[in-house]
Amino acid sequence: MEVKKALFLISNADVTKCPAPDRPEYAFTGRSNVGKSSLINMLVQDKSLAKISGNPGKTRLINHFLINDFWYLVDLPGYGYAKVSKKERKKFNTLIRQYILTRENLYCLFVLIDIRHEPQKIDLEFIHWLGISRIPFAMVFTKADKLKPQEADKNVADYSRKLSETWEELPPFFVSSAAKGLGRKEILDYIQQINESN
Repeated sequence: MEVKKALFLISNADVTKCPAPDRPEYAFTGRSNVGKSSLINMLVQDKSLAKISGNPGKTRLINHFLINDFWYLVDLPGYGYAKVSKKERKKFNTLIRQYILTRENLYCLFVLIDIRHEPQKIDLEFIHWLGISRIPFAMVFTKADKLKPQEADKNVADYSRKLSETWEELPPFFVSSAAKGLGRKEILDYIQQINESN
């Protein structure tokens, strides 16, 4: 898939104010500071589309972008650690889950995972919740350029092994690097494949 057009539509903290569910929607979330905005900008090849910050928890709203006048790309707040109060964190988590459970046009949720770390409890719990809730999702391992290829392969294998303890079939996954453009074609082709099959 080629991204010819990417437009910012709306930001809000109220799921009911999201755009009408009239197009395929693909959302991105993950732990704070996992490289979500960088990945989104890499996918659409526009460094200024999603706001990037070195401070975890920068994205606090649901951000909708219209891609090729055909599908929505959604930048969700990160879950987990952020330099905000427990009350604010709880609000983010409620917002994320409410969005995920109520958006009828959500074709796939991309869960971003920092490839540099061993399987994290917070990611595993979130993935488990997605499974119980029957949400279609895929995993994207970010920051692959920070590791040697064999180290990256080992960490992905560790994740697969850990998930295999509770999952009969593993969700699709992609290895990415916003800095190197790695994974861009594979993720966009996967989105196109889903669009064409619905």
